[in-house]
Amino acid sequence: MTLFRDDGIVLRTQKLGEADRIITILTRAHGRVRAVARGVRRTKSKFGARLEPFSHVDVQFFARGSELVGRGLPLCTQSETIAPYGGGIVTDYARYTAGTAMLETAERFTDHEGEPAVQQYLLLVGGLRTLSRGEHAPHLILDAFLLRSLAVNGYAPSFDDCARCGLPGPNRFFSVGAGGVICGDCRVPGSVVPSAEAVGLLSALLTGDWATADACEPRHVREGSGLVSAYLHWHLERGLRSLRYVEK
Repeated sequence: MTLFRDDGIVLRTQKLGEADRIITILTRAHGRVRAVARGVRRTKSKFGARLEPFSHVDVQFFARGSELVGRGLPLCTQSETIAPYGGGIVTDYARYTAGTAMLETAERFTDHEGEPAVQQYLLLVGGLRTLSRGEHAPHLILDAFLLRSLAVNGYAPSFDDCARCGLPGPNRFFSVGAGGVICGDCRVPGSVVPSAEAVGLLSALLTGDWATADACEPRHVREGSGLVSAYLHWHLERGLRSLRYVEK
C-alpha cells in the first residue's frame, strides 16, 4: 500500500454505485489518472465539491503496490483546492463550452494513463486560468489551446514556410494532411486557400501575440477556427464531441 500526492486538473467524473465517483485527473507528475473517490456524492461529503471538472486541486491517492497506475483504480483519499476555475467558467455558456472542449482535448492527448505529460498539464492550467478570468474571447482561448496542444504533442502546423519543402513564406495554400501552409509546387488535392488574415491569426494564437488576435475581424476568426478544427480532427483521427457546442 502506497500513498501518492500530486496536483492536477479534474477532467471529468463518473458515477459509481450509490455514493462514489470515478474521477479522471490530469496530474503534473503522473499524467492522466483515474481514481475512485468514495462517498463524495453524499451531502455530508467534506471534499466532494472540490472534485468537479475544471478544479485545480492538490490530491492524495492511495494505491495498492508501488505504482499509482496499476491493475486496479487507486483511491482518492484527500483533496485541497488550489484554484476553483470552474466558478468563473460554468456560469457563462461560451466559457463553459470552450472549457469543456479543452478538457476533452487534454484527455485525448494523454491517452496512456500514468505517463507524465507536464507540458500538456501546464497548457491546461494556463488555459483554464485565462478562460476563467475572461481575459480574451473564449473561442480565441480555445483555438490557442488547441494549436499549442498540437505543437507540444509533435503536430505543430506551419503558418509561414512551406510545410513540405521549406520554401519561405508567405505561402497561399493550406493542407491539414501536409502539416500547414504549402507552396504552389507542393500543393496537394484538398488544399484550401485561406485568407492571409486567418493564417496570421492562427500564427498569433500559436505564438501568444494576443494584440493581433484580439483585433482580428469575426469573419477571419471563424475561418481560422475552421482550419484549427480540421487540423485537430486529422491528427486525433476522430473529432471532439464538445466542439459542436462551442460558440464562434
